[in-house]
Amino acid sequence: MSHDPEPISRHENLRKGVYILPNLFTTGSLFAGYYSIVSSMNSNFETAAWFILVAAIFDGLDGKVARLTGTTSRFGVEYDSLADLVAFGVAPGLLMYAWALSDFGKLGWLAAFLYVVCGALRLARFNVQVNTVESKRFVGLPIPAAAWMVASCVLLFFYLGGTGTIKQVSIVVLIYVLAFLMVSNVSYNSFKDPELVKRQPFGFLVLAIFLVIVIVARPEIMLFILALSYMISGPLGFLFKPFRRKKPPVEVDSE
Repeated sequence: MSHDPEPISRHENLRKGVYILPNLFTTGSLFAGYYSIVSSMNSNFETAAWFILVAAIFDGLDGKVARLTGTTSRFGVEYDSLADLVAFGVAPGLLMYAWALSDFGKLGWLAAFLYVVCGALRLARFNVQVNTVESKRFVGLPIPAAAWMVASCVLLFFYLGGTGTIKQVSIVVLIYVLAFLMVSNVSYNSFKDPELVKRQPFGFLVLAIFLVIVIVARPEIMLFILALSYMISGPLGFLFKPFRRKKPPVEVDSE
């Protein structure tokens, strides 16, 4: 009888050990997501939103550290997906329910669950397609970006001092939009283009510094604008794709 070699190879890899540094960053993301859940349960919604953003920072660092140090592994990929589901699926879902949807009862937590399950499906599809999809593009809205959108909405609401039922209506709409975008085939820029880390014009540095200053000055507003801009960039790119001019084929002179 033949045996599947995959479980054996995974077991052998684990016996050799795991890489500490990138998995520590993943653990930091998982911890931030867990603390966000605790904060939501204690009605500290602003704190919960900030820790979702902290989780996003750790999540962005773990992959970059692994690639720069050559410490990528199958274990790290699987661990990162599990941490992402907690930090960017369960934590934002519970935050939306506790903050805005609890008055709807069963319909409220079912709506929040829709976000969680679509996030899980998004992660599962990404893991399956990771070797077959262009690395410069994501298929569907990444779950960290969806969580970023949720957190920035909460922070903007408190910053503006909003009250009333507007948050309930807006969060219901937001849930359905984010859920659809995560499981859609809409393409999003992954910002993994190697050209981005190469030498750039001096003006790019000035623009980046200015952007950082603006974000620090008004973080609640700017984080929301950045999250919204990224969220709508995919649908806009999809709508305008037919109008893009195709590059003419290069003619090769034959001798």
